[in-house]
Amino acid sequence: MDLIEEGSAKIAVGSAFYNPKMAKLRDISVLFLRALEAKGKLLDATAATGIRAIRYAKEAGLEDAVILDINTEAAKSAKKNAKANGLKARVLNESVQEFAGSCEEAFDVIDVDPFGTPAPLVHDVLKVSKRDTLLMVTATDTATLCGAESDACLKIYASKPMHNELCHEAGTRILLGFVAREAAQFNFGIEPLLCISDMHYIRLFLRLKTGANEAVGSLKSSGFGAYCNNCHGFYYKRGIVPAVDTQCKYCGSELQAFGPLWLGNLHDKKLISKMLKESKGDSNGAQRLLEKIQDELDIPFLYSLPRITSYLKSTSARLDAVIDELKKKHNASRTHFEENAVKTDATVREVINAVKTVLKRNGIKVRSRSHP
Repeated sequence: MDLIEEGSAKIAVGSAFYNPKMAKLRDISVLFLRALEAKGKLLDATAATGIRAIRYAKEAGLEDAVILDINTEAAKSAKKNAKANGLKARVLNESVQEFAGSCEEAFDVIDVDPFGTPAPLVHDVLKVSKRDTLLMVTATDTATLCGAESDACLKIYASKPMHNELCHEAGTRILLGFVAREAAQFNFGIEPLLCISDMHYIRLFLRLKTGANEAVGSLKSSGFGAYCNNCHGFYYKRGIVPAVDTQCKYCGSELQAFGPLWLGNLHDKKLISKMLKESKGDSNGAQRLLEKIQDELDIPFLYSLPRITSYLKSTSARLDAVIDELKKKHNASRTHFEENAVKTDATVREVINAVKTVLKRNGIKVRSRSHP
């Protein structure tokens, strides 16, 4: 059987699931653990080939590992691969629910990377968590989180999603809000350290904080958003039961509400700097993605330039020029959530005015609109 080399690991796939396109995410996960100098016990709750646990052991020093997979063939594959890579891990053919129900130990690092939604697994891995546990959670049900399957999002995550240019960031924040609510039941708060939306997945890197104040504080960092389908402005308010705007302050149109979802910070920029220092080469694109996130303004939501210029019935404006115009009075940046979009603390009125200024500077006529 041919061996696949990824990072410091050499594995045989066999009948277990292995996605080579996710090597970038595994590279980022290794950098995350190395930058934090993570130590202690690792739980790879959805192992498949065992590639993640093997790489975490060989590249980040987490050799005290428990590897789980409910699929018998996958568990056999993970066990063979662990042994072949010199990892003395406990490999168990059990579900996360079975393991968490009988386990009497707690883990320092937990990785949950299932096919589809992680929602049914989050509650159980929290049973085997403790103060400062590093929790990594992947969701590949982006159609649900990003609004293509709105009813499924309501059923699984108890949240109304967006299905527009905000959807990838909103989906990330919906998943964070869900984890915060689940964690609060165990007296944990969450500290987001890095949150990614890329390709077909969303990935959260969190630290759990212990105590009632931490749990309640995380819940209060969630809230609701509102979006204008006319001018593409957005509004949001934190809190358990916040008063959400119903009418756009710029164009007066009725707003579409969404949430609940996380409205706090998504990233620890100092940690990302350490991760970039740990990066050696960028064959899979991990460094490029981290650099985008490092330069990204860490505030909720974004403005899509194609949406704004469409509203103005104009040709497109150059993103860098709009960002430079906004930076004269505001903070502004690109974002990894959407290619041709800007994150800024400016209002939709100020963003539209910046776009108009850039277009007029280039000799492009812009239709006039009268709004309150």
